[in-house]
Amino acid sequence: MMAATTLALPTADASASPALSLGSAHGAILALDLGTTTGWASLTGGIVHSGTATFRPGRFDGGGMRYLRFQRWLTQLANDTGGLASVYFEEVRRHVGTDAAHLYGGFLATLSAWCEREGVAYQGVPVGTIKRHATGKGNADKTAVLAAIRARGFTPADDNEADAIAILLWAIDTRGGVL
Repeated sequence: MMAATTLALPTADASASPALSLGSAHGAILALDLGTTTGWASLTGGIVHSGTATFRPGRFDGGGMRYLRFQRWLTQLANDTGGLASVYFEEVRRHVGTDAAHLYGGFLATLSAWCEREGVAYQGVPVGTIKRHATGKGNADKTAVLAAIRARGFTPADDNEADAIAILLWAIDTRGGVL
C-alpha cells in the first residue's frame, strides 16, 4: 500500500517516513504507545510522521503534571496536524509492575477524557493484534517489531516509536479493524 518512498531528514525526535496512498480529508490519524516515553505516529495528507515524546516529571512537579503536559502535547499535535479524525492506542492488559500499571492508567484516562472533550474517536488495539499484524507472530519481542517496521521502510528511533508505527499501519491496513 506504499506509494513512492519519499524519506525526509528526521529531526531530533520526529521523523517523516514513506508516503502512503491513504489519507483522510477529515483530519489526521494518530497512533500512540502510551507511557512515560510515548511513541507516536500520525498519518496526515498521506505522509506518516512519527517520533517520541517524554513525560518524565521534573524535580518539583506534582503528581499530575506529566498528565497535564501530555494533554497540552495532544492539543498541540492536533493543531499541528490540522485536527485529528481518530486516535488508536496500544491496549495493555498486563503490566510488569504496579508503577507501570498506574502510569498507563493515568495516560489512558487523560487520553480518553481529551478525546471525549475534543470529539475525536479513539480505540485501543490489543498488544497481540499489533505484534501479529507487524510480524506475523502475536508474541513477538521488541526487536522483531523494530525489524519488521524497518523492513517496511521506516526508521524508528526506539521500540516506542516502532510500536506506534505498527499501530498506525494496523489502523490503515484494517481501516481501524473494520476489515
